[in-house]
Amino acid sequence: MRVLSGIQPSGTMHLGNYLGAIKQWVRAQNPEAYYCIVDLHALTLDISPTQLQEQTLSLLAELLASGLDVEECTIFLQSQVSYHAQLSWLLECVATYGELTRMTQFKEKGSRQEGFRAGLFTYPVLMASDILLYDAQEVPVGDDQRQHLELTRNIAERFNNRYGETFKVPRGVQPPSAARVMDLQEPTNKMSKSVSSDLGKVLLTDSPKDIEKKIKKAVTDNDNDVHYDWETKPGLSNLLEIYSSISSETPQQVAQRYERYGDLKNDLAQVLIAEIEPITKRYFEYLNDPAELSRILHQGAQKASAVAKGTYERAAKAMGLLG
Repeated sequence: MRVLSGIQPSGTMHLGNYLGAIKQWVRAQNPEAYYCIVDLHALTLDISPTQLQEQTLSLLAELLASGLDVEECTIFLQSQVSYHAQLSWLLECVATYGELTRMTQFKEKGSRQEGFRAGLFTYPVLMASDILLYDAQEVPVGDDQRQHLELTRNIAERFNNRYGETFKVPRGVQPPSAARVMDLQEPTNKMSKSVSSDLGKVLLTDSPKDIEKKIKKAVTDNDNDVHYDWETKPGLSNLLEIYSSISSETPQQVAQRYERYGDLKNDLAQVLIAEIEPITKRYFEYLNDPAELSRILHQGAQKASAVAKGTYERAAKAMGLLG
């Protein structure tokens, strides 16, 4: 089954990125899976050219260390496949201003940036281009991206109705738990690279000592009653979901084993260390071979371009552009 998903090179991945997306990517990888480092999206951020290049290679190393295998799937860099930007313009001529103004992430990010870049407003259309170029049937997506996927579906359906059947309309898939890992210090907010405090996020490069410290200091509540309830116990429920996403149990099953928060936190810290420590080791091994990382990206771009070219030309012809 054709699968497509992407991730921005915006800094070291945290636990939310890994559990909410990358772990699912690894499970779903197959010869028809396309995973994209969306460096064009990163240009909406205040990021220097050097920083962007370094973070791009670092992210690729993290993806490989997390278990993605270039013999099993295609990993590529968005900017190295020119059809992403080309199709995005065609789709901007199908999407509406009203749709884009309703995007929740635009409202949130725009409110934090004075004089925000126009790309922040239009990037959901570029995301639609990313998806539709590959005739993806499934798109692994976290809670925060569901609205963008619905926009993609709307654009594809409108295009098909207006110009004839051109795009497959994809559906989103989510992991059964930890689709949205919350901040360890502010559990009503999503774990974030830019917003979370150092204690609020676990990074894939954190040492075992750092992981233990962050989990032990995670906010819960005072009654020490271990049960899963997002409404009254968001901090505790966040920890239970994190645990369950690694142990393949339900959060309720995890909760049944504990009577005290301290015991849960101790065990969760050890579970996370066992999961993250091997990833960290492999990450530095990959990062120390930039030539191999560049080779992998070049190979991936060639494979992705072969698919994207046909889709773009099909859409351009449908709209009346001469080949």
